[in-house]
Amino acid sequence: MQYTSTRGHTLGSYTDVILEGLASDGGLAIPNELPHVDAALLESWRGLSFAELATAVIGLFANDISEDDLSRLCHAAYDPAKFSTPEIIPVTKLGDNLTLVGLSEGPTLAFKDIAMQFLGEALDFALEKSGGVLNILGATSGDTGSAAEYAIRGRKRLSAFMLSPLGRMSEFQRAQMYSLQEPNIHNLVVDGVFDDCQELVKELSSDAAFKQAHNLGAMNSINFGRISAQIVYYFWSWLRVTDAVATQERAGFEISFSVPSGNFGNVLSGHYARMMGLPIRKLVVATNENNVLDEFFRTGIYRPRNAANTLATSSPSMDVSKASNLERFLFDLLGSDADRLRGLWQQLGADGFVDLASQQSRFLEEFGIVSGTSTHQDRVNTIRSVFESTQVLLDPHTADGVTVAQAHIEPGIPMLVLETAKPAKFPDVIAEALGRIPATDEAYREMLELPQHQIDMPADAAALRAYISEHALHAHS
Repeated sequence: MQYTSTRGHTLGSYTDVILEGLASDGGLAIPNELPHVDAALLESWRGLSFAELATAVIGLFANDISEDDLSRLCHAAYDPAKFSTPEIIPVTKLGDNLTLVGLSEGPTLAFKDIAMQFLGEALDFALEKSGGVLNILGATSGDTGSAAEYAIRGRKRLSAFMLSPLGRMSEFQRAQMYSLQEPNIHNLVVDGVFDDCQELVKELSSDAAFKQAHNLGAMNSINFGRISAQIVYYFWSWLRVTDAVATQERAGFEISFSVPSGNFGNVLSGHYARMMGLPIRKLVVATNENNVLDEFFRTGIYRPRNAANTLATSSPSMDVSKASNLERFLFDLLGSDADRLRGLWQQLGADGFVDLASQQSRFLEEFGIVSGTSTHQDRVNTIRSVFESTQVLLDPHTADGVTVAQAHIEPGIPMLVLETAKPAKFPDVIAEALGRIPATDEAYREMLELPQHQIDMPADAAALRAYISEHALHAHS
């Protein structure tokens, strides 16, 4: 399988695009054609472990990696010793038609571990073969950074330059990142919001000469390796939910997903799974008060906000107002027309918004996408009510997903909510919802007390270039 940029450039194979991250033309890598999974193939996957299913699904995209090598990478990534449950992703009923997909059992207690653990293995494998090195340049609104850093910490051919916004993450999230002391980990704290961090990453990654000179790559969701690994758990969830469905009724059995959304990568993976043939009825885009995506899917108007208008909320990992992965969806919406997509971004630069109101009806009719907004009080109320009725404790982002899901539940259609993180990361919100601070595991308390190291930096590309120039890995080192 070969890949193309959303801006029109021809790229290479799967290994090429995971090493490159952002395409040199500023676009995002997409497969030239999505693989199709029919009912028979889907059913043949039912008895697989998660690592085996990952090998099968990712293998549809990574045909330049042998099956034996890919199996080894997936079994290393999804070693049960790294996760708190041997099944890797448990699926738990919260009510008659509501189910929680437990994506936060990995080493950093966030859904991003599922893709990051694989991507860390895959990048290391590709670099060992080529003899190269890669300096990961990324931005995080809370969980991406720690998941990426834990996946590559101590690796000789990989380093991370991770930008995070000053004062915009929880105490737990900061401790998880900034307490890492490995020399290949660089935590750069930017005086700005997440979107400022993301713009810096895009600016440097779009500079082909600087990117090549300093071996820059990406592990956030602009990297298609992340997207391909996230597709796996949509198939896994469907298989688990339909285990209880009569064999003759399984083919075409529809389920819906509610996905807490910031940068749109997680929803995009579900969009691709649906286009591949997975029977998904609805993909519910659940936003917090930074509801640019909700506005877009309700009206067809995409109007990113500036830093001053991006709110600091109690679900901070979703405090995003410029969703990078929306570009991949727009590419599909526009019939794979890269010229038209470039025209949209020119309109965005000139007008501050993109008007696709004429396409809005297609969001649900063709792509099954709906959306909604959850507020601070919504998430507090949802955390409390779900705990009182089920004894399951949700983090605030997952609570946003449950809140928005309620309006889209249909009789006979299971609604699955993708968990974002463990509630231990957000004790203040949990305390507000339950009236008490939840007990903290001893290991987590010790982590909060570890010394932290960070590099403070203005939202300035020149300062970032200078730091990377001084500290980047090079192949001869």
